[in-house]
Amino acid sequence: MFDNDPAFVKWLLSGAMVLAIIFAITSVRNIRKEVPAEDRAYMDPLPPLLRLIWPLVRVFAFYVGQRLPTERLEKYNSMLRRSGITYLMSADEFFGLKIVGTLIATLLVVFMCAMLESYSIEYVLGGAILGWFLPSISLNDFRKKREMAIVKALPTFLDFLTMGVQAGMNVSGAIGQAVEKGPEGPLRQEFEKVIRDVRAGMSRVDALKAMAERLEIREITTFVTAIAQAEKTGASLTEALRIQADQRRVERFQRAEKLAMEAPVKLIFPLVVFIFPMTFIILGFPIAMKFMYEL
Repeated sequence: MFDNDPAFVKWLLSGAMVLAIIFAITSVRNIRKEVPAEDRAYMDPLPPLLRLIWPLVRVFAFYVGQRLPTERLEKYNSMLRRSGITYLMSADEFFGLKIVGTLIATLLVVFMCAMLESYSIEYVLGGAILGWFLPSISLNDFRKKREMAIVKALPTFLDFLTMGVQAGMNVSGAIGQAVEKGPEGPLRQEFEKVIRDVRAGMSRVDALKAMAERLEIREITTFVTAIAQAEKTGASLTEALRIQADQRRVERFQRAEKLAMEAPVKLIFPLVVFIFPMTFIILGFPIAMKFMYEL
């Protein structure tokens, strides 16, 4: 007799909804408790936006990221190392960030489709794909900017190393002086890691080779190879460093010259698509209106 009672159905649905909410909160709490606490005492601080979604990233990193194949984790770890953010997140946390990015982008697309009252599976799939690849795109941009800054600062540090060796210092002492006097940037941080590795007991050549393996930049690899060969064959370190500094400086000038020559070519598209049509409209609209008025 309660089946046709609207009040009973309403209370039944309300009770079911309350129970579902309680079960959902309990499940989320239990899932969150299983995730181990993170010690970020020696890690870089998280950006504000990333800090908001970091608990969810940690959940996916723990339940999904740690179960990835070793090859995939090593690939992500290499990408993070070359981008210089290994002290910000780990490989499994980066995979968790990709999952969270996919969920957020999908929900945003669904919300916009609901606002427009026009649902399309293509838009939802496009948003999910964009959310999945967006962390990798951002990481690739970080890597390019970091490598550009390293290559740009390399001639300056090579000059400091050359002057230090000429003054009678060994390579370790010259690196210390270059770190102390050199400009701020990622290359200075890498040389600081070299000094730290040498103090920890690693040989100077092995510490430099470890830096080259971390960065995977052609100019750094060439510099480290020249230093290793000079120490192995007994050649003059001063001459090797001077040649490296001159070569890197010439390459930096050629790179700037190339970018300057490419600028006019890159300006053709915005000129043809945006600037020229607007110019023609501004100049031709009064003439066209006057002609129509005369007719």
